[in-house]
Amino acid sequence: MAVQPPLLQPLVEAELLEVGGGRIGVCRPVLCPAMELVIGSVFDNAATAVPSRPAAVLGGQAISYGELSRRATQMGHVLAGIGVSRGDRVVTWSDNNLESVALFVALARMGAVFAPANARLSSDEAAEMVGLARPKLLVAGPGHAEAGQGVADAVGVPLVRLGGKGPGLDLAAEAQSASPAALPPSGVGEDDPHVVFFTSGSTGKSKGVVLSHRCNWLRTRTPALLEPRGATVCMYPMFHMGAWTIALQAWQARGQVVFTDRAEADVLIDAVQAQQAAYMNCIPAVWRRVLEANRHQDMASLRFATSGTSATPPELLADLKAAFPNAHRRVFYGSTEAGSVTMLDDADMEYRPGSCGQAHTGAEVRLDRGELQTRSPFMFDGYFDNPEATAEAFTDDGWFRTGDLAEVDGDGFYSITGRVKDVIRTGGETVSPAEVESHLADIAGAAEVAVVGIPDDRWGEVVCAVFVLAPGAALPTPDEVQAHLSNRLARYKHPRRTEAMPAIPRTPATLQVRRRDLVAAILATGS
Repeated sequence: MAVQPPLLQPLVEAELLEVGGGRIGVCRPVLCPAMELVIGSVFDNAATAVPSRPAAVLGGQAISYGELSRRATQMGHVLAGIGVSRGDRVVTWSDNNLESVALFVALARMGAVFAPANARLSSDEAAEMVGLARPKLLVAGPGHAEAGQGVADAVGVPLVRLGGKGPGLDLAAEAQSASPAALPPSGVGEDDPHVVFFTSGSTGKSKGVVLSHRCNWLRTRTPALLEPRGATVCMYPMFHMGAWTIALQAWQARGQVVFTDRAEADVLIDAVQAQQAAYMNCIPAVWRRVLEANRHQDMASLRFATSGTSATPPELLADLKAAFPNAHRRVFYGSTEAGSVTMLDDADMEYRPGSCGQAHTGAEVRLDRGELQTRSPFMFDGYFDNPEATAEAFTDDGWFRTGDLAEVDGDGFYSITGRVKDVIRTGGETVSPAEVESHLADIAGAAEVAVVGIPDDRWGEVVCAVFVLAPGAALPTPDEVQAHLSNRLARYKHPRRTEAMPAIPRTPATLQVRRRDLVAAILATGS
């Protein structure tokens, strides 16, 4: 995309003028480049202002803003020494760890691009995703180093690792002995790419969502200014956009983000209790787990209980208010590409059941033939190396197509009613039915198979495999299906439900699965 000239802002300069035999000073306005909105400045400023304040916590470890700044500088020296420079993409394949936070900061300062790949993917799936970014190198976490070497070899890039044992340079260890002196200025600007987040489209092929420094700065700055929130507990894995958005909101306010290694109820509750956290955002399925743990008194410090989804069950929102009466609830609807699009605030939840709210601050929203479309300063810069997909994502007049069907009432509250395309949205992840079907085609006993999303209060949708059985065959159980897919697809793509049908409804001309008809038939059985 075209690089825009730097913003200009008026400043003044002093000048002495001869007036009536004497001199007076006057100020004249001049134009000079405004400060660039770059992510590295968030950490530079915090390290100066609050060096001893904790920036991030994971398990029993914490890192302060000062230590994070120093660690990122040292890591930057190592990365520069192996050839990483402005504009290079560095893909990570790792479970949550604090070294990834230092890497995130180092790359932002260098003007290199942080691109976290899904840690739950198989090696083959990861190789496809990593290769898409055409990276300078692959950085593997301790649990991914051995498999990471195969992925790096398949893509043709060097492997480094963030600690642990295995192949490749140990970036974390090398950084410990590197210079703490500041690196030369990288020249990074606000229009430079900052991150690439991978997502899946309706075909199952990954796409790289490019966010600039300016986009990510603006997405996270406004909430930080409005709501200094103390410690924030983050349930999302570090390969997910949600993790870094929530973390940057905390860091913009010079607060503390508490990462967890898994989104289990007791892990999250313990983190809230230990840090006296004020903010937590969870998808509905995780909030339900937290509520069912019945440890509400251990979370009395919460002041904000939020969710990010197109449809949060009203019953769940009521239960959150009963459990945490002092917490302000909000539901955000958006995407990796668009950021926050709408928001349902606490005061409106009782009167707008099932709604995802009104247009979020800074966003414009409209309906076009039933599809919800949006535009805002928070919009992504395009799909990496994929101009066709980028063009398809926008209308001719520049609005982003969300792919969601919606309705709006007279007060501007939107409700999501379905998907324009057939992708399944389950627990915040996108699943391509066609991809799952291709891996189930050879399962024992199946004459035909189709995959659909069944509405679910916890997950939004659950992946359901529908079989036409061969004569005498038994319906595969969800456990059998998941075992069949265990080394083929990430777990979030595995069906949680199986059904048998006498036939799969298809279009006469193209034989495409009529998924809406199939879902309706399943729901009609009441099973």
